[in-house]
Amino acid sequence: MATDNELIPIRADEGLDAARLEAYLRGRLPGADGPLTLAQFGGGHANLTYLLRFEMSDSEFVLRRPPLGPIAASSHDMSREHRVLSRLHRVFDLAPECFLLCDDRAVIGADFMVMERRRGRVIRLDLPERFLNDAALAKAIGEMMIDSLAAFHGVDAAAAGLGDLGRPEGFVARQLEGWTGRWHKAKDHDHSAMDRLIGWLTAERPESLHTTLIHNDYKLDNIMVGTDHPDRAVALLDWDMCTRGDPLMDLGYLLNYWVEADDPQGWRAAAMPTWRDGFPTRDEAAARYAERTGFTVGDLLWYRIFGAFKIAVILQQIHIRWLRGQTRDQRFADMGTRVETLIHKGLALARIDG
Repeated sequence: MATDNELIPIRADEGLDAARLEAYLRGRLPGADGPLTLAQFGGGHANLTYLLRFEMSDSEFVLRRPPLGPIAASSHDMSREHRVLSRLHRVFDLAPECFLLCDDRAVIGADFMVMERRRGRVIRLDLPERFLNDAALAKAIGEMMIDSLAAFHGVDAAAAGLGDLGRPEGFVARQLEGWTGRWHKAKDHDHSAMDRLIGWLTAERPESLHTTLIHNDYKLDNIMVGTDHPDRAVALLDWDMCTRGDPLMDLGYLLNYWVEADDPQGWRAAAMPTWRDGFPTRDEAAARYAERTGFTVGDLLWYRIFGAFKIAVILQQIHIRWLRGQTRDQRFADMGTRVETLIHKGLALARIDG
């Protein structure tokens, strides 16, 4: 789903049986004319993503499967992602088309889906070097992030064939309960600071005012942008948690990554390069979103703090797989430190003594 410089040799413990996969795809996927070659996309920390190339037809596709090791029953849902992307692309052009879902785990050892490949770049912790000092471009990238989110939240779920996706009623309460449960299953020690944060989130939980389709992992490194025009969105990626619910969950989550230049240095451990000169501030981003959508954003602080909590849980779920020896990916070894930072960030935003 990105430029070829994001491709890596397949990690030792994350290989696929190419022969078995090729045999399965032949006749099920248009253009699946062998031989099949595989490479792995090196970005991301959860689902595993591979490039499929069929040499006779020059066809390229992207395969996504869940991460290794035990995972929460409702997360990394390939069937949900397939359902969304096989329909949403018709009404929202940033959604890639998904062609195939396989739930026969004998093929690669897990459910997987195969989708179209789009080309562009993914911006992660910092802007590409040639764009570092372009404040006007940074402003445009920030506005693109907000405008793309507002456009997605404006999609008619029924028109997309997704009018029955999820359960919007009681969504915020279920999210808080669900992520709290995931924390308790993934934690490797008792954590009084997280207990205080969960207590605050429970006591201050707002009532939802709006319902839309929501992405549930909306941030810059899930937006593919033009290689030469990074202020132009090419695709929105990672749809396995898409549902209908409170759109401020997406905005609060995004603003958690929206670090400003005078924020504590530790906050950049899970951040976008929005501290660079030219990017809108969080307040400006929120105001632009409210203007584009017409939505009320008065309770946004709660959603932003929930975002810090949710990211901490996600990283702890990844880190515990490392601690249990269920993955050897070295990137996961120090995630415990990032979890601590996010917990104390949430406490600071809530003005709770950490």
